[in-house]
Amino acid sequence: MSQTERPIAVRARGLVKTYGATRALDGVDLDVPTGRVLGLLGPNGAGKTTTVRILTTLLKPDSGEAAVAGHDVLGDPNAVRAAIGVSGQYAAVDENLTGFENLYMVGRLYGLSKRDAKRRARELLSRFRLDEAADRAAKGYSGGMRRRLDLAGALVVNPEVVVLDEPTTGLDPRGRLDMWEVIEQLVATGATVLLTTQYLEEADRLADTIVVIDKGRVIARGTADELKDHIGGERLELVVADPGNLHTAERVLKEVGTSEPVVTESTRTVTVHVDTGATALMEALRKLDAEDVTVQDVALQRPTLDDVFLSLTGHATEEETP
Repeated sequence: MSQTERPIAVRARGLVKTYGATRALDGVDLDVPTGRVLGLLGPNGAGKTTTVRILTTLLKPDSGEAAVAGHDVLGDPNAVRAAIGVSGQYAAVDENLTGFENLYMVGRLYGLSKRDAKRRARELLSRFRLDEAADRAAKGYSGGMRRRLDLAGALVVNPEVVVLDEPTTGLDPRGRLDMWEVIEQLVATGATVLLTTQYLEEADRLADTIVVIDKGRVIARGTADELKDHIGGERLELVVADPGNLHTAERVLKEVGTSEPVVTESTRTVTVHVDTGATALMEALRKLDAEDVTVQDVALQRPTLDDVFLSLTGHATEEETP
């Protein structure tokens, strides 16, 4: 079954939210197919967190409509809350309770029996590799462990839809990789995920579809590859052996490229966008050889999501202020 044929787990149409003279959302439309991951990207103040708060019933839109797991966000908020799991930007765990006690408490709050809450807590602690720390107070957990415990709490009742708002904020690279693996395992079990993130690499790896939002409006949507194709061409990067040859390399790459070359003296690197890929690469190397310029390293790369984001918004991503 293709993505377009899958039932829609999260749907939003024409969401508008204003704060005084500020229009935080200006007609946002979203669709998240069942069992898929939608990555919601945007710079500071774009409207990502406002969208999430509406979809999780924490905020009412001024106009528009939304449904999550088949339940209307405004008409039946309790049903929406029962169908979702939410992990916010900051781990919402009780630091004075142990990892087990945190998950047990969530299970009881959701109405699980004592026996079922205990069983589910132990299952999730094992799944998130927190077994050895299960009976330790959460205040002694590392940042990555707290994030995993927070996500485990969002999954206690096997929600149909999981909302992850900046799930790796504040984590070191190792912790971020661990969290990505956890999310990938979650998706492999059939979960539907709405992911907001400031890390374009994260969206590239995890999201089936990406929606870029800026100034309260959706400005682009598609797969990572489709968005990269928006820019077109490739990026040619080379490193010269002798820093004295940087200006020659810059001139040659300007002749074969479609943009102004970027020179980084500290790494002896020159970068330029090209349309013809391998042809431009061979031409550049031929011209540099004719001028006795030794190339130490060379690479031809497709545009990154960072390139896409910069092209669409005119600036890089930044963490959104709640």
